[in-house]
Amino acid sequence: MGRLTEILASAQQRARTAQLPYEGALTPGEAAEILQLAPGSRLIDVRSRAELDLVGKIPGAVEVEWMTYPGWHLNPHFLTQLKQQVDMEALTLFICRNGLRSHKAAEAATLNGYRDCYNVLDGFEGDVDKQTNQRGKLGGWKYNNLPWSQS
Repeated sequence: MGRLTEILASAQQRARTAQLPYEGALTPGEAAEILQLAPGSRLIDVRSRAELDLVGKIPGAVEVEWMTYPGWHLNPHFLTQLKQQVDMEALTLFICRNGLRSHKAAEAATLNGYRDCYNVLDGFEGDVDKQTNQRGKLGGWKYNNLPWSQS
C-alpha cells in the first residue's frame, strides 16, 4: 500500500466512524502530504477575504468563500465559483479557520456531484485555547508549520 492510499484510507475511516457526509477527514499534515503526492488534488480555502488578508494564505490554494464578511452571510455563488475553478473529478480538500465551515463546504460539494471531498480537521488556526483565548496554539495548518504566507 502506498502512502497516498494509506492516508486516504485513514481519512475515510475517520469519516465512517464520525458518520460524516463526505469521503474523509484529514489532519493538516495529511492534507499537505496529499497535495505533494497527488498533483491533481486541490485545496479549497473557504475562509473569508478578510481572514485571508489578515491571518494568512496557503500557497496554491483555491480561494472560494463559504461565508462573506462582514455579516457572515452564506456565499450564494459558492458552488458556481467552485465549479469554475475545480474539476468535479479532482481529489478536493476543504479548509477553513477551524474545520467547521469547511465541513459544510465539503458536504455541499458532495451533495452537488463532487465525489472525493475531504475536510481538513482543525483548519488553518485550530480551536481557541481556553487559557489564552487565542487560536493557533492547539492545532491547525499554521501550528503544524505547513506552508503559508502573510499578505
